[in-house]
Amino acid sequence: MAGLVKETPLKEEMRSELLKGRTQQRFFSSEEGEALEQPFAHPVNFESEAELDATNLSAREINEKIRELMLQGMGSIRLKNPGAKHSLAVGILNRLNLTIEGSLGYFGLGLIDGPNVVVEGRVGWSCGENMMAGTVVIKKNAGSTFGAALRGGDLVCHGDVGSRTGIDQKGGTIIVGGKTGAFSGFMMQRGRMIILGDSGQNLGDSMYDGTIYVGGSIESLGVDAVEEELTKEDVSWLNRKLSLYGLETQINLNQIKKIVSGKQLWNYDSLEPSEKKLVL
Repeated sequence: MAGLVKETPLKEEMRSELLKGRTQQRFFSSEEGEALEQPFAHPVNFESEAELDATNLSAREINEKIRELMLQGMGSIRLKNPGAKHSLAVGILNRLNLTIEGSLGYFGLGLIDGPNVVVEGRVGWSCGENMMAGTVVIKKNAGSTFGAALRGGDLVCHGDVGSRTGIDQKGGTIIVGGKTGAFSGFMMQRGRMIILGDSGQNLGDSMYDGTIYVGGSIESLGVDAVEEELTKEDVSWLNRKLSLYGLETQINLNQIKKIVSGKQLWNYDSLEPSEKKLVL
């Protein structure tokens, strides 16, 4: 693939092995300042607050109104009566404090880079899809494919979520206060996932890398997902991360199970056709 380069091994914060081979991962310095923001981001004042009643507005109109308020310098927006409409608050590439009083439909908060969002209700399928940075906190439950292809930031659901949580996750952190459905962590590539409740079937199926922490029972592990010993560094990180969202007291952190890739599929492309049949 174009653009892939050979990198020196990377040692992750809480993993003992070295990540070798080609990578697209980029590293940024905090000294870059404005370079860490989108070039077209609007300067906003977080003390400037606005309310938006979405009762009689379409999804497109709601998203346009949010952008208009940011252009006016509003850094804190309270969205009322969202009516579980689909594709709300998507593509926000700006710092923003957004509170949503109610529930969202499918594909809410997708493709965002920077805002801090609190949803006081529920969300449908694919919330936070391709999220790049910021925080999203769901107070109630979420649908399937929660955090699909997540790339960065923290995506948190205090309740239960559906199947395929964090499918194709590429970075960031997903936290579920309750249970998750089947095939969560499917084809996970990087990042971390914390499930404080139970997990459904085929957890971490075909995961390439990353880490999944589970506080409850696991119905079954997927292909190439294995349990690894929990370290003091894991427990310390879990405590710090969960305390940010008031979830650190919900479970004994020392009893959490740690799931990682067994790396038996890492060289899958180099297998002969007959060998691939055995894997499948």
